[in-house]
Amino acid sequence: MNPNTSIILTSFLLLLSISTAAKTPRPRFQDSFPKCVAKHTDRFIPSNTSTFFAAQTSLYTSLLQSTAQNLRCLLPSMPKPLLIFTPLTESHVQAAVVCANKLRVHLRLRSGGHDYEGISYTSELISRPPFILLNLGKLRAVDVDIRSETAWAQAGATIGELYYRISEKSKTYGFPAGLCTSLGVGGHITGGAYGPMMRKYGLGADNLVDARIVDAYGNILDRKSMGEDTFWAIRGGGGGSFGVILAWKVQLVRVPSTVTVFTVPRTIEQGATKILYKWQQIADKIDDNLFIRVLIQPVPGAAAAPGKRTIVTAYNAVYLGRAGSLLRVMKSKFPELGLTSNDTKEMSWIESVVYTGSFPEKTPAAVLLSGKPAFVNYFKAKSDFVKAAVPESGLEGLWRLMLEEESPLTIWNPFGGKMSRIPEGEIAFPHRKGVVFMAQYLTTCRSDKEDVGKRYEWMHKLYDYMAQYASKNPREAYVNYRDVEIGMNGVNGSRKWGNKYYKGNFERLVQVKSRVDPHDFFWHEQSIPTSLYT
Repeated sequence: MNPNTSIILTSFLLLLSISTAAKTPRPRFQDSFPKCVAKHTDRFIPSNTSTFFAAQTSLYTSLLQSTAQNLRCLLPSMPKPLLIFTPLTESHVQAAVVCANKLRVHLRLRSGGHDYEGISYTSELISRPPFILLNLGKLRAVDVDIRSETAWAQAGATIGELYYRISEKSKTYGFPAGLCTSLGVGGHITGGAYGPMMRKYGLGADNLVDARIVDAYGNILDRKSMGEDTFWAIRGGGGGSFGVILAWKVQLVRVPSTVTVFTVPRTIEQGATKILYKWQQIADKIDDNLFIRVLIQPVPGAAAAPGKRTIVTAYNAVYLGRAGSLLRVMKSKFPELGLTSNDTKEMSWIESVVYTGSFPEKTPAAVLLSGKPAFVNYFKAKSDFVKAAVPESGLEGLWRLMLEEESPLTIWNPFGGKMSRIPEGEIAFPHRKGVVFMAQYLTTCRSDKEDVGKRYEWMHKLYDYMAQYASKNPREAYVNYRDVEIGMNGVNGSRKWGNKYYKGNFERLVQVKSRVDPHDFFWHEQSIPTSLYT
């Protein structure tokens, strides 16, 4: 036993006695879990370091809320962890898994907390037993090696931190992952990690060299020791199913010293319907260096009567090259947008990350180290993959629906390029050839006191409407935009969301799960099951 164990025990128990309200009954594991972790860890935790947080205390609440994006997941009605453990070393993660197994305690894993449905830190099922949250936010080291064109990033680092650390070492390297820079590296990449460079280089999950995970038995494994099947599964197979991601070794990609960005809005009155129809013809076929997404939402009409609204479609783009080259591409392939040199801005790649991350103009790149979500709200989201253009009449029907809702937003992200050239079974993420764009739908509330039922009703109406234009058999969905309404009821419910998220890869994921975690230790509402008939 470590000679500092008695000191560790004293500090753990003192912290718990201080942080738990005197009249709050404490489940047995709130005492036994810290004792067990102290026994199994190989690193001393200083007594002035907070690692365990009991429920119903201010420190617990602030930590639980610190990286949550969807405030709906923090409502009082949502079951929450009775204890939060923030490990400081990899051995602490091992000890947490060993002790959760030993004490038969449910464990949930959070690297960033961006989770749309909060299943990494809350529960949708009140009937499930109490659980402990393993919060990986202190494991956030990033080590960039330009010579080998790789970087190790711990799970608790944000994707923005990874981008920034790469830019510190080189202005001509980057990594192809998400636009929202507060995403936790651990969970983001497990779902695929799409972003502005995916048409050129593929997903973040397509650009992995190695990984370190803790398996269901507390072992630390790398790519060689986990085996290629497990390494395949954790690249796009969703978080929280196969182990605790400790760190990823990512393959860096080349970026030009100067890239070009633009954001061009077009309203219905400015021809938005025809322009968006044309965008669908070229979005997945245009130059691989160009990524043009479209953000669609209602806005007040400039020349309309008071209270009347219109729809704005904002074309937000990153081009891996200079403005002159971009303008030639746009004039040839997408003249309908009417892009001019005045619309474009040349900048470094890291500056483009800040630009697409929705930060105010001229914000220094160091903001990427803050790790705070730019979008925090009460919201519900769904997703679709679209393989054929929505006709103009269909877009007009979409406009009418969006104008019925107070605060809707839909974002269309183009696929094609390298995404269409990677086989569906290369990694667990399957949405490849034939996808024109992925659509994300959101509706937001200002507070929990608004009529949430009406928001859900509208979202279901929109989702039903878009079914005629979405992919078929299955109607696909993106696992990083989890939707717990899929397959919650009925026999073989997991097959419903499994087929939507993973298509033909679902059966292989189940096979891997049954081998590496046969007792289903890593479980949540939409974790990969050990059987197709769960």
